Amino acid sequence: MQLNYHILIVDDVTDNIQVAMNILKEENYDFSFATSGEMALALLDENSFDLVLLDIMMPGTNGYDVCRRMHSDPRYLDIPIIFLTAKADVDSIAKGFELGGVDYIVKPFHANELIARVRTHLELYKSKALLKHHNLSLQVKIKNKETRLLSELEENQKEMIFVLTELMESTSDETGKHIRRVAEYSRLLAHHHRSISEEDANVIYHASPMHDIGKITIPEHILHKEGPLTPEEFEVVKTHTISAHEFLHASKRKIMKAADVIAYEHHEKWDGTGYPRGLKGEDIHLFARIVGLSDVFDALTHKRVYKEAWSVEDAASHIIENSGTFFDPYLTEIFEANLDEFIAISKL
Repeated sequence: MQLNYHILIVDDVTDNIQVAMNILKEENYDFSFATSGEMALALLDENSFDLVLLDIMMPGTNGYDVCRRMHSDPRYLDIPIIFLTAKADVDSIAKGFELGGVDYIVKPFHANELIARVRTHLELYKSKALLKHHNLSLQVKIKNKETRLLSELEENQKEMIFVLTELMESTSDETGKHIRRVAEYSRLLAHHHRSISEEDANVIYHASPMHDIGKITIPEHILHKEGPLTPEEFEVVKTHTISAHEFLHASKRKIMKAADVIAYEHHEKWDGTGYPRGLKGEDIHLFARIVGLSDVFDALTHKRVYKEAWSVEDAASHIIENSGTFFDPYLTEIFEANLDEFIAISKL
């Protein structure tokens, strides 16, 4: 903080200005002066002041007007104003305080009175400025700490997802490459979607590996069965979406919440014929619609124990032909418009 205070003295009588300066000069203050309200406002625009001693009765812009103007401008709002005037009636004093003056000294005044009141208000001004500075510093520290903690929480979520997907790979026919490709397809669709931010696109990318985490609850003989499943076996497989929801639904963390909705709804179909709840159209969460399309395309184009791989052309045709039945029509448009990028990812 500064050592010397800068005081603006405003009075249309220069002798009054000189008297105030002579009294206060012992305190080692810096002074500027104005002989009109207009001049005072001009000086305020060009300088930084710690206190204003303000006369009321001046031609043109009077002291009340100066005070009113100062308190309407955020730059000057905190500068203390002491009215130094010959107007001693109650109404004038009341008006001075109503307009924002911090003190009111009636001429003629005692030197000790002026020194004491100016010193008091300058010290209060300094204390207020220090408090404001410390509060701002504290707010910055709190914000930085919150940002750091949120970042750490997100990194912990990503680490947990990595561990869980490693576990899933050990019990499923779905490899780590499948999980990576689905994540890349999903981020690509999200990136081109008109209503998804880049932040949400990244959330989808990090949450999508959990789409089939519920399969860890499916018996191995069903999960790894070669050839078609029986209707009863397929009903068991369908429960992996519900199991995942039971694992994940309690989390309040952004990525885990996204993983929950993706794992729960990614087998729902646009026409309502999917599972587990038969959701239809936009009742299916957008994140799940994105991962659902990505998962189907990758599953079709890669070999599984129960089927051979389709060609990318046949898989793409299947996606496009089922726009509006199995898949969100707008997502299918994005898929078709960016098919070359999907094919490139499929080769990972």
